[in-house]
Amino acid sequence: MRTTTLGVNGPEIGVIGLGCMGMSHGYDLKAARDDDTSISVIRQALDLGATLIDTSDVYGPYTNERLVGRALAGGHRDRAVLATKVGLVVTSPSGGPGNSPRIAPNGRPEHIRASIDESLRRLGTEHVDLYQLHRVDPQVPIEESWGAMAEVVAAGKARQIGLSEVSVEQIRRAQSVHPVASVQSELSLWTRDPLAEVVPYCAEQGIAFLPFSPLGRGFLTGRFTSFDDLPEDDFRRGLPRFQQEALRANLSIAARVREIADDAGRTPAQVALAWVVAQGRYVVPIPGTKTPKYLLDNVAAGDLELGPAELAELDALPAPEGSRY
Repeated sequence: MRTTTLGVNGPEIGVIGLGCMGMSHGYDLKAARDDDTSISVIRQALDLGATLIDTSDVYGPYTNERLVGRALAGGHRDRAVLATKVGLVVTSPSGGPGNSPRIAPNGRPEHIRASIDESLRRLGTEHVDLYQLHRVDPQVPIEESWGAMAEVVAAGKARQIGLSEVSVEQIRRAQSVHPVASVQSELSLWTRDPLAEVVPYCAEQGIAFLPFSPLGRGFLTGRFTSFDDLPEDDFRRGLPRFQQEALRANLSIAARVREIADDAGRTPAQVALAWVVAQGRYVVPIPGTKTPKYLLDNVAAGDLELGPAELAELDALPAPEGSRY
């Protein structure tokens, strides 16, 4: 796989990473979890060059970090650029989209200081390569939260720190306290909002941009043609874009991605991911999967460079029906 770096000053990573949330949180909530297969997928991702491994303490909560820790045990940790997050807490086991757990931000410095030690314990490591503030807490000035994140770096518990779902103003405020290594936000062919301001600012500053849900939560692959295709009690059942009327309208987007992919002799997932990678030198999508089949499909996008005509066709796709949340 082609490589880049985690921002201008970060370690070398593959241009496609691996998001681990879905292995234990969010999707297929009632399905049995196959941790052994998930561990195999994480290790195979490292073998294939997808070296950025992303998790969070809130996934599960806590179970996803334990799973990633098991996968990286036995000598695999040194092959990974390990990223986790802090700043979201579960406030209720249900009540969120699709009856998923309800979560709320917690950016208090004391919470951040305590959480890093717990994350390191679950991950079985002495440090993470990237520690990210999962959301900005509106009740806590970002400078206070970011100051606590900077303390984590000073203590040697994280190599770099990043933000998630933030504005340019919030990035600037954080930068006044400590360098920002990365910004993580949703970006895909049907979620392009960050391209207006945040992605250009990150490029200007040498900050890595890490798109989550780069496949539109699976929709752009063509897997879902109706609301009933979604697994029972799945997080996506509570999202506006997956409601039947909006989903029906959005099928034209997935169909056009498939047509372009067919012309290129590739899969829709590979074309959708290659478009994301083409948005900048330090743009590294982190598609999630828990199956070897989809991992191979996603990783193959790392060597696909779309031509100007293909990029223009994808750029011209219409906006989706329905908001993100």
